[in-house]
Parts: sequence; C-alpha cells; structure tokens
Amino acid sequence: MILVPGWLWQRGAVSRAVAVGLAAGVFFGAFVLVESGSWAGAAVVFVVLSLFCGIRTARRMDRIWPAAKDMPYADRVAVVRATRHGEAVDDPRLAPSVVAYADGLHRAAEDDRLHRPLVLLVTALAVALAVYDTLTGETGETVVSWLVVVLLLADLMWWPRRRERLLARAGRAEASALRMTDTDRGRATGDT
Repeated sequence: MILVPGWLWQRGAVSRAVAVGLAAGVFFGAFVLVESGSWAGAAVVFVVLSLFCGIRTARRMDRIWPAAKDMPYADRVAVVRATRHGEAVDDPRLAPSVVAYADGLHRAAEDDRLHRPLVLLVTALAVALAVYDTLTGETGETVVSWLVVVLLLADLMWWPRRRERLLARAGRAEASALRMTDTDRGRATGDT
C-alpha cells in the first residue's frame, strides 16, 4: 500500500483495483511480449496479473485504512495529501483520519520490510538469469532479464530511502494531527 500513489485514494475500491490491475497487467504483459514475442502469453499475463494485483491491492488498501471507504472523496483526498506531504490538515475533524492513515502507512512499511530477504533472493536469481540469457538467449530475453534486474535493484536501493522520507512526512503530519486533537480536547474540557 505504501507504494501506491496517493492519488489512487481519490477513487473508490473498484476504481483503485482497476487502475492498479491495469497498470500491472500492461507492465508485465509488455515484458512477456518483448521476451517471448507471444501475444497470447502477453494476454494471459495481462489478464491474470490485472485481476490478481488489482484485487489484492484494493483489499490491502481497505484493510490498512478501513475508515477511508466511509469518508467523502474530498476528505479522503485532504487526509492523504496532508499525510504524504507531512503537513497539518486544515480541518480539525480530519485529524483522527490523518493519524489512522499515517498508522496504516507505518504498518504497511513494516509488512514490506518483512519481505526484503525475499527481494534479495529474487534479485540474486534475476542476476544469474540475466547473465545466462546474455550468454545463451535471444535479444528480447536478454533485454527483459536485465530490465528486471534494474527494477529489483531500484527496489533494493532507491525505494527504501523514498519510503523512509514518506514515513517521516507521515510522522510529522501525525504529530501535528495529534496536537490538533489534544488542543480540541482541551478546549472541550475547558483546560486551555
């Protein structure tokens, strides 16, 4: 969920599933087409991964931040924007939602960290396959194999820094929302 762009929260669950699913299907279907030259193989990968990635991502997004489905579009967009930018939300009634979304981002990041050893293993296997394809394969296979290696290396080196910056901004927004909530609670009880 942490990798999913913030603008996807502007959509409902079905629209999120379609957007993510289509992107994944086209991306991986293109890899299959370049590597094998098979339109049928690319179509199968497109359909299977579109359905799998779309449904999985939408379900995970709903599980990580369940309150989002009951929020009006404008409120959901304001919460996501403020949290991802590390800013205070303008509307005090949205402060609890900022806290919930930031917490969801942190939980999703922790889930992703548990998968890092698997990504390392897959990267090592991808490098071995790319070397093998370079020595014995056709041009399409070689190109796709090295593109996969580049993507996996980006996931290992670029994404963790990007994720940490996003989590730091979410932490700032969460702290601001908690202060706003404490201030409102103090006003309600007359402690200010």
